[in-house]
Amino acid sequence: MHIRGIAAFILLCIGIAGGCGGGGGSVPPPPDNKPAQAGLKVFPPDNPWNQDVSGMPVDPNSDALIASIGLDRGLHPDFGTVWNGAPIGIPYVVVSGSQKKVPVSFEYADESDPGPYPIPPGAPIEGGSASTGDRHVLVIDRDNARLYELYAAYPQNGGASWRAGSGAVFDLNSNKLRPAGWTSADAAGLPIFPGLVRYDEVAIQKDIRHALRFTVSRTRRAYVSPARHFASSLTDPNLPPMGMRVRLKAGFDISGFPPNVRAILVALKKYGMFVADNGSNWYISGAPDSRWNDEELSALSRVKGRNFEVVRMGTVVTR
Repeated sequence: MHIRGIAAFILLCIGIAGGCGGGGGSVPPPPDNKPAQAGLKVFPPDNPWNQDVSGMPVDPNSDALIASIGLDRGLHPDFGTVWNGAPIGIPYVVVSGSQKKVPVSFEYADESDPGPYPIPPGAPIEGGSASTGDRHVLVIDRDNARLYELYAAYPQNGGASWRAGSGAVFDLNSNKLRPAGWTSADAAGLPIFPGLVRYDEVAIQKDIRHALRFTVSRTRRAYVSPARHFASSLTDPNLPPMGMRVRLKAGFDISGFPPNVRAILVALKKYGMFVADNGSNWYISGAPDSRWNDEELSALSRVKGRNFEVVRMGTVVTR
């Protein structure tokens, strides 16, 4: 199926249905200082996204896998405030259970969850309304604990319906995975929202309690759980499969980093991050917010690939 490119810069819109506009290049005011999913559990405690992997064994092929991504390449925050007139990151919108659902047609209908989806008017599209990038649309139904995600999403007739490349619906109270071999709105067949770095967690809650999401430029024609899909024709066993999890080494000293960056690094030691898409090496995904300090976030570049290790993988699926 399709091979995803690096995520484009996107339009920020975090809020309740009807509270977001579409299109523009400026960053809207920040949302309420409460986590957007307040009171909403994002998957059960034993879900892989919520799993503490700090004590798990290192994969036997860790050194080669990390080297293939880049030993001396630093982490890069693929989120922040504004760059070249556009907010940086992957936005999402939170709606109530009464949000009207609209029809969605899919290019890859055989691997997509059928509509309708509760997409509000003016829902944020990755890169804005004129974007030629991945154009993700993420919607959280807070009352029914459902996550709706679209890839290559285009509104039709003013948003009365949508067409998209692919789409997936996740029950946030369940550990159920996509069917084997199925994509999602992400190349790895994973949900996107649970892997985002969000300002409310970092600066307000001061605690990220889940794994993160990152991209690499070359992946293997393989995936490992919880991923369900590969997006490559390369078979080199030293290349990372989709779903491979890395963690920051326990001995890496984070004491000299700014507080918000330390919160991210603590999460990377405890929960790690999943290979979720093809893109630039060591790019970490997050949600845009006008309150981020881009200069502060740039300190992440001091963390190099060699400071990571691969958590031991389970069965690697190649077909």
